[in-house]
Amino acid sequence: MTDTVVVALPRFIPQAERIATFLRADVREFTPEIFAEIFPTTRRIVAVMSMGIVMRKIAPLLVDKWTDPAVVVVSPNLAYAIPLVGGHHGANALAQELAALDILPVITTATETFGRPSVESIATQHQCDVMNRDSTRQVNAAFLDGDVPVFTINGPAVVITGPAVSVLMNAGKYIVGIGCRKDVTGAEVITAIRSACADADIDIADVQCYATTIQKQNEQGLRDAIAALSARLIFLRDDIMNAQAIMTPSKAGKIGLLGVAEPAALALAKEKVLVMTKKVYGRVTVAIAR
Repeated sequence: MTDTVVVALPRFIPQAERIATFLRADVREFTPEIFAEIFPTTRRIVAVMSMGIVMRKIAPLLVDKWTDPAVVVVSPNLAYAIPLVGGHHGANALAQELAALDILPVITTATETFGRPSVESIATQHQCDVMNRDSTRQVNAAFLDGDVPVFTINGPAVVITGPAVSVLMNAGKYIVGIGCRKDVTGAEVITAIRSACADADIDIADVQCYATTIQKQNEQGLRDAIAALSARLIFLRDDIMNAQAIMTPSKAGKIGLLGVAEPAALALAKEKVLVMTKKVYGRVTVAIAR
């Protein structure tokens, strides 16, 4: 399965196949459950149908614009491509890509409509991640009013910023999935992460982020460890975790999951490939994907 899926009502499958051939995407026929099925594992979705249908079906699935897939609605006559969600996160680019098929992109994000840059577009251009995501609203608004300076700082350095400064960091290659026992300490988690990276022969600086189940959101030791590494920890819903194809049997069925470390790593990885299957380090389990 590719990272792009074209969904269409049965009568519009020929149009969907034309788009899919161009994008090298998969085609799926619309069912009431199709969006819930593909949302956890798909990066880009093209829907060939009315916008109303798509809005009603995806509304309960939306969690965070930074992790939700980009969704573009294409009119059944292939006249218009309208980014519905994730404009700055791949949907605008996808709609513009479809212009090669003479499908007119209808872009509504403010920075693009006024021909201005955005934090997200700059991050994409420089292959970076936005570390303090809440800043983008203020900075993008400032771009509408005029030029915003962009500085490059080569470390070692210390940068002290306010809330209206977006901090970009070179994107990492790996996602580290973590499972842990209750009341694990931050020191245990850090030791496990460092050991896992050493075992997998990867530099911890190449880790993009850390992920685990939302059921671990109250584990303070886990939170403290990732904060100490100045990294990002993402808590994933059960349905996203269970949608992954894990490699190793797990006892996580006791909490309703197929696994923790492996599915957490795979859910956010770009290539969906495990470079290290789950490995236990004391009271911490780690898996690494790219």
